[in-house]
Amino acid sequence: MSLSINELRILLVEPSDVQRKVIKHHLGQAQLTETRGASTIAEAKTLIREWQPDIVTSAMYFEDGTAHQLIDYIQESNLEDTVHFMLVSSEHRPDQLEQFKQAGIVAILPKPFSSQQLERAIKATVDLIEPESVELNLFDVEDLRVLLVDDSVTSLHALRRVFENMGVEHVVESNNGLAAIDVLNQQSFDLIVTDFNMPEMSGSEFAQHVRQDPSHAHTPILMVTAQANELQVTNIKQSGVDALTDKPFEPATLKKLLINLLDQ
Repeated sequence: MSLSINELRILLVEPSDVQRKVIKHHLGQAQLTETRGASTIAEAKTLIREWQPDIVTSAMYFEDGTAHQLIDYIQESNLEDTVHFMLVSSEHRPDQLEQFKQAGIVAILPKPFSSQQLERAIKATVDLIEPESVELNLFDVEDLRVLLVDDSVTSLHALRRVFENMGVEHVVESNNGLAAIDVLNQQSFDLIVTDFNMPEMSGSEFAQHVRQDPSHAHTPILMVTAQANELQVTNIKQSGVDALTDKPFEPATLKKLLINLLDQ
């Protein structure tokens, strides 16, 4: 049965009573009424454990900690596949947002955010929860072989879930470029999805290695990056990457890129 948006359970974690009311009002306008609120990290952890919301929308800073602790708690409780995290913050510094982007969260909403931005983020979450097969002209999607390369376990889980929801049955994960090269030495793939910032070997270095290997030189490569300046984007393109998308990624965007890369 398809999940209705108004059935989503949303936990609002925000130290300001005023801001919680504002966000709740926006959610109500989008027909999202199953909401509960928390003003501290401790309260939020209790509600996550006992209520298990579909989405946690959280500010960044609290008297008893930061939103990073909530993400860690969700992961430690093995709830990352069912409890999706959305950051709502006025923070714009890239270095402060980098860790959140790498953690596989569904969206970062600025304060103040528009109703359109909220609806887009909610839609991305529904796409993560609900399977929706993709039809390709040149491939049977269930036969596709996809290699995911990312040093973030949460990002790997999110990517895997998107591809499995699309009907892809053969997905292999690797947590860095060097390990992925070992995987490629043993089997071939129809698509490679790699992170940009990784230890041991960057995504660009990994892509260059793939392009220099005759066995995989023509395998489409999609790079997912949390942060890349203009020079880095140029270097990424020169490394042989076929497409580039941001973190947090939207399932709908990945679906379109999949179709563009494989149905040419």
